[in-house]
Formats: sequence, C-alpha cells, structure tokens
Amino acid sequence: MNGYLGETEIPIAETVYKDYTPAQWAMLWIEKWGSIDGAHHKTWVLDQIARILHGTPVIAKMAKWDSGDQELRLNLGEPTPEYLQWAEEMKEGEDGPNTYDYDCGIAP
Repeated sequence: MNGYLGETEIPIAETVYKDYTPAQWAMLWIEKWGSIDGAHHKTWVLDQIARILHGTPVIAKMAKWDSGDQELRLNLGEPTPEYLQWAEEMKEGEDGPNTYDYDCGIAP
C-alpha cells in the first residue's frame, strides 16, 4: 500500500533553494508553471511572480508516503501589504479606483 502521510513545513534554509533571490524564485515559477496551457493558468503565474517580487514568502513542505517516497512542494505564503497595495493600484485608471479588474488567475 502507498498511503499518503501528509505534509510538513520545512525551512527554506534546509532545501536546495536556500540561497534563492526573488528573481530566481520568479524564474522558477515561470519554468515550472509558465508553459501550462490556458490563459487563466498563465494569469496565475504572472500573479504569483508579482507576489514573489513584492516580498511574499515561499513556503516549502515535504510530502511523505508510507512507502518512504517524499516530494518537496513549494507554495507562496500570505501576500504582503506591498503586494496587496500594488494589486489595488493595478485597478486604478482614468476613471479612478476600480477602473480595471485585477485577476489572480487559477492555479494549474
């Protein structure tokens, strides 16, 4: 049997990504998810990059199975106030606040 045991958060410092800069994280997101078909998925990648470049932390979790298999999973933490302000500013235009929509996309 190959039962899933769950995920445990681990410090980025204990991963191969320990010295990554925001630019390297952004490039990793592009490499991993940027080629997935669908405009809604590409929009998600762009939003994730904006979050990374505005200081949203990358969270590492190790998923484990009873077979001994494990997988490192990367996600983003809670968005920073800087990102939230930027996303609001993206909606401003010639007609004031909320002239435009801001779409976060859909994760692949």
